[in-house]
Amino acid sequence: MSDVWPTELRVSKDRHHLMVSFNDGASFDLSAEMLRVLSPSAEVQGHGPGQKITVPGKRNVGIMSMTPTGNYAVGIGFDDLHDSGIFTWAYLRELGERGSELFAAYEAELKEKGLSRDVAGKPH
Repeated sequence: MSDVWPTELRVSKDRHHLMVSFNDGASFDLSAEMLRVLSPSAEVQGHGPGQKITVPGKRNVGIMSMTPTGNYAVGIGFDDLHDSGIFTWAYLRELGERGSELFAAYEAELKEKGLSRDVAGKPH
């Protein structure tokens, strides 16, 4: 069990950000796009090592729903109908602390594969 727990999870009015505050005083503004493309779901992460999927075209994705999962995580549903990601408190904290680094790696993968963050983002 982690000693760090969220004290607040709040979706922005435009549904493009999740504000997460933790019991140690840390708080983070996580973009819906980052949550979607770094989702811990098998659909994104793959079913084994080396099977991670680079998901293009999610720049404008929004958060549609949040469902508590036990006392350790939240399921996040997105307006592109992806809803199988279970975000543990520890993973939300990691995204808060390392999100810019992880998102930069995602953007590099997109570029390497000729993909885009925009919906029309098909290989060149």
